[in-house]
Amino acid sequence: MSGVLSATLMVAGVGLFVGIFLSIASKAFAVPVDEKEQAIEEVLPGANCGACGYSGCAACAAAISKGAAPVNACVVGQQPVADQVAKIMGTTAAEEQRKVAFVRCVGDCEKTTETYEYHGPKHCVNVKMAPGGGPKSCTFGCIGCGDCADVCDYDAMHIEKGVAVVTEANCVDCKKCMKTCPKGLIIEVPFNYVSHIGCVNPNKGKPVMQNCKIGCITCQKCVRDCPSQAITIVGGFPVIDYAKCTNCGTCKTGCPRKCIV
Repeated sequence: MSGVLSATLMVAGVGLFVGIFLSIASKAFAVPVDEKEQAIEEVLPGANCGACGYSGCAACAAAISKGAAPVNACVVGQQPVADQVAKIMGTTAAEEQRKVAFVRCVGDCEKTTETYEYHGPKHCVNVKMAPGGGPKSCTFGCIGCGDCADVCDYDAMHIEKGVAVVTEANCVDCKKCMKTCPKGLIIEVPFNYVSHIGCVNPNKGKPVMQNCKIGCITCQKCVRDCPSQAITIVGGFPVIDYAKCTNCGTCKTGCPRKCIV
């Protein structure tokens, strides 16, 4: 009986010693906590998507609290989160124009054809390495396997008739889809703008018409019609400079190919 009592007292003594030691050590080696950093991390959405340029929300919060990143660094949280972060930092957040993803291809399976039957992994990155960049008649268009939709966490990207389409209301501009597209077809555009050019085929005239019923033939009518000179030819196809665009929709209305959507 005395042996059991001795062992119990010994274990209790060791436990008490370890507890006291750990308590002292935790205070001696404690890392100072930045209260602002903690508060900022709490209001961030916790998506850890990396769209802000940091490894996750914790790293983003640390950068903001140190002044290394702006209060509106979180693109997922957008203006509401930016306002909360600004309040914590004792400043104000500039009103940012909301941006969303846009797929620069309107050549769905009804507008294009398949030149051969593809057999292989159904991933855009794999299909792109096939002959002709895949079986689609337009080698510059969306492959349509849905890699972009697979990485979207917000149900903002879907495949419709063989082409990726963005549900703007759900898009938070996290840029995951942009990084995933092997053809670089997905860009960010201002939310609620009425005109986006849905084709990046640099060819002109007949070759385009043979491969897509509504592909851009680079007639440059949109360039001539734009009252604000916001459209120029870059890389062989028209591009809208949204900083100049007045959102009038003239280019969309006048496009003979209806590839401005």
